Amino acid sequence: MKRAIQLLVCFVLVASCSSIKRSQKELNKGNYHAAIDIAVGKLQKNKTKKSNQELIPILEDAFQKVTQTSLERINFLEREGHASNKKEIFNLYSNLNRIQNRLRPLLPLYNLKEGREARFEFTDYSANLIEAKEDYAASLYEESRSLMDRNNKIDFRKAHKSLTELQKLSPNFKDADQLLREAHYYGTDYVFVELNNRTNQIIPARMEQDLLDFNTYGLDDFWTEYHSLNRRDIDYDFEVRMEFRELLISPERIQERQIPLEKEVKDGFTYQVDRSGNYVLDSLGKRIKVDRFITVKGTLFETIQTKALALSGKVDYYDVQRRQVMNSHPLETEFVFEHVFATFKGDERVLSTDDKRLLRNRFMPFPSNEQMLIDASDEIKGRLSAILKRNKFR
Repeated sequence: MKRAIQLLVCFVLVASCSSIKRSQKELNKGNYHAAIDIAVGKLQKNKTKKSNQELIPILEDAFQKVTQTSLERINFLEREGHASNKKEIFNLYSNLNRIQNRLRPLLPLYNLKEGREARFEFTDYSANLIEAKEDYAASLYEESRSLMDRNNKIDFRKAHKSLTELQKLSPNFKDADQLLREAHYYGTDYVFVELNNRTNQIIPARMEQDLLDFNTYGLDDFWTEYHSLNRRDIDYDFEVRMEFRELLISPERIQERQIPLEKEVKDGFTYQVDRSGNYVLDSLGKRIKVDRFITVKGTLFETIQTKALALSGKVDYYDVQRRQVMNSHPLETEFVFEHVFATFKGDERVLSTDDKRLLRNRFMPFPSNEQMLIDASDEIKGRLSAILKRNKFR
């Protein structure tokens, strides 16, 4: 028990020394925020603990230096006067205020080694924060308006990002909410999707509707909207043109074959005898039994039903503004209907588990051409979805 207590004390001392060294190291490197976080984290647990005392002067030093360097940086940024500096100024004041709020619950903090109260000169940054926040909000607003005035997709998206940040900072700022909706509308790529059937065969309406239902593709792109119905109130940026060029459907085929089966199976037993024809006995005086095997035979009459479909075409990406094809991708799929069943003649002991499964099957009506196309649509959608996910418009 005594040994365990000693080990625990040693562990606590090592942990405390480690925190002191880490905090001092961050301070020496100029990472004042990290030094403060380490020191405050330990002192919050026990600020009067002897092993934590060395963190107090480190905390004083880090606080004084982070305050000085932050205020000097703010002074420089304000003198420089760039609108892009507003964010950094706001963040610097926010960080200074955050540090003071973290320290307040620890006060008073006593440096027992030096016999004095730790010194932290706090400043009320409320007015500075309000002013910096207002300046930053106005800067974000003006930046967004300027970007939107350029009237191109990429800048509308940048404006949307700035306006989103503005809403988090200052909800209900002027008409920012309306501008946010406009930035998203004008920054979105609108894509018209059409399906052209050049196969000279009828494509089921259900299949066409399924392929053009883009809600099921899982694309989830904030800046891209797909339409299968051409809306007159939208100027489309791109088109996705699916074109089926060739559709081949094989005849219904039935293939029959006879499979001879042969197998050795256990068929009772006999008694073991020696060369003289006498029964061989075991240690208990009982006759030893020997399994008897015989060869059984039969014929499996297997029937295979098949029908195949092959559909080929392409997907073109078309730039409406430039009136040119951006790129083209092949779109091909195959779908095979296959059904196997069987009948049997002979000794059923020759049958395997798979053979017995086939015997339970019966003739199945062949699917229609329309049904095969509908069944193949999932495979086509998967291939089309892969093309759309791999090839973005911007």
